Amino acid sequence: MSRTPRALAAVTLAVTAALAVSAAPAGATARFTPGAPGAGDPYFPDMGNGGYDVAHYDIGLKYDPDTKGIRAVTKIKARATQNLSRFNLDFLGPLTISSLKVDGQRASYERTGAQELVITPPKGLRKHRHFTVTVAYSGVPQTVNDATLGTSGWVPTPDGAVMVNQPFGAATVFPVNDHPTDKATYTFTLSAPQGLTTLSNGDLRGTWTRNGWTTTRWVMRHPMASELSMLAIGKYDVLTGRTADGTPNLTATDHAMAIKPDDAEKFHRQTAEVTDFQSALYGRYPFTSTGGIVVNGGFRYALETQGRPVYDLGSRLGRIPSEALLAHELGHQWFGDSVSPERWADIWLNEGFATYSEWLYAEESAGTPVQESFDAVYATPASDGLWNGVVSDPGRDHIFDGLVYDRGAMAVHVLRTIIGDGAFYRLLKAWPAEYRYGNASTEDFVRFAAELSGKNLDEWADAWLYSEGKPAL
Repeated sequence: MSRTPRALAAVTLAVTAALAVSAAPAGATARFTPGAPGAGDPYFPDMGNGGYDVAHYDIGLKYDPDTKGIRAVTKIKARATQNLSRFNLDFLGPLTISSLKVDGQRASYERTGAQELVITPPKGLRKHRHFTVTVAYSGVPQTVNDATLGTSGWVPTPDGAVMVNQPFGAATVFPVNDHPTDKATYTFTLSAPQGLTTLSNGDLRGTWTRNGWTTTRWVMRHPMASELSMLAIGKYDVLTGRTADGTPNLTATDHAMAIKPDDAEKFHRQTAEVTDFQSALYGRYPFTSTGGIVVNGGFRYALETQGRPVYDLGSRLGRIPSEALLAHELGHQWFGDSVSPERWADIWLNEGFATYSEWLYAEESAGTPVQESFDAVYATPASDGLWNGVVSDPGRDHIFDGLVYDRGAMAVHVLRTIIGDGAFYRLLKAWPAEYRYGNASTEDFVRFAAELSGKNLDEWADAWLYSEGKPAL
């Protein structure tokens, strides 16, 4: 459920144009048409759907360690944005549906294409109507292994499983409108045999054990893109507390990573310190708790899952995330999580600012000037592949390449030199405040920065965002 009117308008316009939906004359029978089977993102045309806006996901999931599978019920609260004859959810992989209801009544459905769950309710859903979809299902969720984008979705671990969803993966575990422009709040109720820990985004609202099963309930009450949802099941050591500024802090480390108690406490403390440092730079921390989880998933990357990043350090037993990695993933809480991209081509707004967050923290903690970090990357020869591609439109298979991260951070720093430190530090707070819990595009950012600074930024944007090659300084 996107906050910004322009984000909702863009999605609604795309859906309306695709379906050519017209209002029925007064007194005439309403015309009901199918919702679009995609959100209109050219990088991932199958992701997301049109015709409705999700408000909340309530996911109840029971984990079976013998099969590494699940039994689950997902309840979705949504609002129709057109007169719907039918609508789609994204649901990927071999999970078997045992029941599907719309507003408590059985609805017909079919699974088509790569990930489409096509639902036809007993009767049409009028525009603006609120409705509920309840899906019961079971099986072993799919692990997505994409040749260029890596591993996502449901990832089995030696003692449980981890769910990581960027850019897609959520649909392997629960039916979802899987695009960043349809943010929603979440409740996860997770059950596993006693002795296993269950973790997710948000705040822990309850823990209970019955008949050998332990259940936890987690609530994310701020809008979240589906690709930022997470869960972890296994044997974890959990630490809780608050940052110096009072933000609740929960960190956890997988037993299999053999992290010493002192290092686990260091990870917890540094997470708090970075959170508070960035809150001073970027404005109020956007969520109700911070933290992080070190997992043993084998996918070898860290992910800015909302409010509680996931860190997979590969085979580096006994290691905790570096301060630079903490600064990167926690910086995403403002840039990427609270303010999410309008489309996947805009991902530099996530990764460029997160990488710049590393540079800012290196200056604070190690005395390394930001200019020095910039110079080290800018020294990369013009013939290097780093300078191939366009930052604002890297292409579907390059959204995690260096041009998005390093050239994105360099673009941020050059912008700083153009508008000056005073305007730049105002921008670091004003931008995430203006689009908090919503979505924004590259064009939105360029316009916003120009208006805030009073500078013409066309030349900067053309050279650093919209053109290929190494720009001259």
